[in-house]
Formats: sequence, structure tokens, C-alpha cells
Amino acid sequence: MHTNQWEVVIGLEIHTQLATKSKIFSGASTEYGAEPNTQACAVDLGFPGVLPVLNKEAVHKAVIFGMAIEAQIAPYSVFARKNYFYPDLPKGYQISQMDLPIVGVGHLDIEVDGETKRIGITRAHLEEDAGKSLHENFHGLSGIDLNRAGTPLLEIVSEPDMRSAKEAVAYMRKLHELVRYLEICDGNMQEGSFRCDANVSVRPKGQQAFGIRAEIKNINSFKFVEKAINHEIERQIELIESGGSVVQETRLYDSVKDETRSMRSKEEANDYRYFPDPDLLPVEIDEAFKAQVKAALPELPEAKKQRFKTYYQLDNESASMLTSSRALADYFEAVVKTSACEAKLCANWITGDLSAALNKADLDISESPVKATQLADLLVRISDNTISGKIAKKVFDTLWQQPNSSADDIIDAEGLKQITDTGAIEAIIDKIIAANLGQVEQYLSGKDKVFGFFVGQVMKEMQGKANPAEVNKMLLAKLKN
Repeated sequence: MHTNQWEVVIGLEIHTQLATKSKIFSGASTEYGAEPNTQACAVDLGFPGVLPVLNKEAVHKAVIFGMAIEAQIAPYSVFARKNYFYPDLPKGYQISQMDLPIVGVGHLDIEVDGETKRIGITRAHLEEDAGKSLHENFHGLSGIDLNRAGTPLLEIVSEPDMRSAKEAVAYMRKLHELVRYLEICDGNMQEGSFRCDANVSVRPKGQQAFGIRAEIKNINSFKFVEKAINHEIERQIELIESGGSVVQETRLYDSVKDETRSMRSKEEANDYRYFPDPDLLPVEIDEAFKAQVKAALPELPEAKKQRFKTYYQLDNESASMLTSSRALADYFEAVVKTSACEAKLCANWITGDLSAALNKADLDISESPVKATQLADLLVRISDNTISGKIAKKVFDTLWQQPNSSADDIIDAEGLKQITDTGAIEAIIDKIIAANLGQVEQYLSGKDKVFGFFVGQVMKEMQGKANPAEVNKMLLAKLKN
């Protein structure tokens, strides 16, 4: 397969569930996990005579997103009916937006292999979600749960600017990070709050015209997006190279078999018979509303990352990791402020020991047993030489197991204070040198590596509690004499 002769073209449509308490056109709850069909009211079910009423908070959240991607916010946008028939669509149409979406052209910058690339965003429009078809445990039948029907979605449509699965995942991650930063979506992919349709096509390198694309529907994890796109790229190239041709269709990714398979063919002109919804007024957004939203915008991830690099003097990798979520960035700044320790020390502990412990326990930073104030106290004790970095790891592990303790409690209870008494250290060094005269000879004959042996022996004898800098200094002086 000659993949180097082909260029991949990818565009993503991402459905973001807006974090409102009620649905986009009704007062029914959007809370996840309720018994089937207990959160769908007469409006969601399309009963005769009921009228939809637009949820202002959904509009507010859409405008927040538009501002964050530097997009045009439409002063006038219209809801339309998208007509199609499916068992989980109770009205026989979905209320969406077609010609006049609320958010216009914007962009998002991604970083792949150390290079920044700008991905265009064509539009973002408001719409209602459909219900859900359930196929398990119904013995040859399908169940319909309409709890999701009417849930507010913001569909974010990218330009076909991505050229690899890796770029698509980077874009999807960046968008996921952004909507969580803005607190307009919880980003919970397992619950369907953030899901993606990927449009994939290939064309011979140098060709301007796009190839025929296939759309892979409803992918709800970063790993599966990458796998699905890579599988689809291979399928299309193999198909063309063996004399076949790609047909425009909708496909489904099967994560168990790691393959995409056809769901339905999709002709060029899919006639959804869009027309403005007669029950809903156009949405008008004035300059005062936009100014109000802009003033309340939080610091955005990219701006925060740049500030962390300049103000805290952090490297790109640490700054990227610490600003990957708003909660993590807040935790870092709280540790720096409370401890008044060097920012690099705080960053190293958060991106190192703390992140490793959180990953192992599958916890978010907001669920960390070790709070920012507790970690700050621990770092103060490293900085003032009460304990060594090695002992600090023991204290951290105990803090993790006993979240109601403090670093000082653990240090006192376990007698972990660092020994800086030079007399005590000197006595141990003399003892180790006297017991290892052969190694002394080796060191004096130029084998510098033996020095590490002496340091290790002293630290072992003192149960890791000796000040390492003091041990090194005194050992050097003793061995030279």
C-alpha cells in the first residue's frame, strides 16, 4: 500500500452537550442516569398543541464558545426543522439550525509534533438531541429511551483542515479541553456529552479536488477516533488501488473488531426538507449581550499556558500539562501561592508524583485526596530542609492514604526530620570509611564512581534522614584527607 502517494483529508463534526439544567425547548431535566422515559415531557415527545420555548442559557453557552474561538456571533439566527423519520425521533423532525447558525467562522490552534497548526471552524449551531435506541435485553426487539430527546447540543463543524488521525485527535482533545474550561459542557464521553462524527477522504498527492468522503458516526473516545480514522484511511486507499471506488456513505466504527462498516449510503443531496420552525422566533443577539459575555470569559487555555511559561518560567511541556484542565491549573496556582516555593518544584510534584497517583487511582484532580494546601505544606518542608526529596515521597504516600493528616503530623509521628547535625553525620561517615578501606583505595586511585557507594552507605545507615548536600560535602572532604 503506497500511503505516501495519498493525502488524507479529515473534517470533524463534534456534538457537545451543553451543561444546562433543563432541555433546550422544555423545562424537563437533563440529569444523566434516570430511569428510561422519565425525563421526557409533552414538548420533548411532540404532543399535539404543545409549543417549544427556547432556553436562554443554551444561547448564552453557545455565545461563550463563539467568543472563545474568535468566531463571528450572528446578530440574527434561525431555528429550522430537519425532517427525517427514525424510532428515537418522536416529532418526526429535529429542531436544528441550517442557513443562519448562531456561531459563524472561527478557529482553533493545535500542536502536533512540536508544530502549531490552525484548524478552521466553519460554524457551530444549536440543536436538540434525539432519544436513544436500546438493543440489549429486548429479545429481537428494540427499546426506545426518550430521556435525551430535547437535550441541548452545540454541533461544532470544522473545516476539512486535518491531514492525519493524529491531527484529528489533537483537535478533538483541544476542543474537549476548551469546552470544559469554559464550563459549558462536562465533557463526559461515556455519557455521550461529547461525541464526534469524522468525515474522511483521500486524494492523490498534489490533487486539489477532494476525494469522495465517508462519514464515521458517533465516536465517543479519543482512542477510537484515531483507530477509526486510520482504519478508514487504509480501507479507502486499498479500495482505490485495487480498482474500486469510494462511495459516499455513513459508516459505523466497531471497536471490538477494529473496523468501520457501512450503515447507510448517503447521496450528495440528502433532502431533510429544512424550513424555519414556525413555533420559534429568530434569535437576536445585541452588542450589549455580547459585551456582557466577553467580560465574563475566563482566561483561555492558550493564554494561561503562555502566562505559565513567562510568569512561572515553566517549560512548554509542564505548562501544557498544567493547563490541560482548569481545575489542574487552579490547583498548581494554589500550591505556588500557599507554599511560596519555587514554581518549578511545585510543577514537578504535580506533573510527577501527584499525577501518577491520580492516574493509578483513575481520579480527576478535583477528587485528589491530597489537597493543594497539604501539598504546599509538604513542599515547604522540602524547601526548608526539614526533609529530603526522598523522604518527601514517603510523606506524600502517607498523606494520600491518610488525607486528614498534615505533612508536619506525619514527619513528627514517624520521626522523619532530616538530620543536619554535622557531628552525627561525621560519626557515621568515619564509621563507613573505616569499614570500607578497599573502596577508599579505589576512590583515591581515580575511580570516582565509588563515591556514590559511600553516599548510599551513609544514607542507609541514617535511614535516609541525613541532609544529602551535607553528606556529599563532608564525604568529599574526608576522602581527600
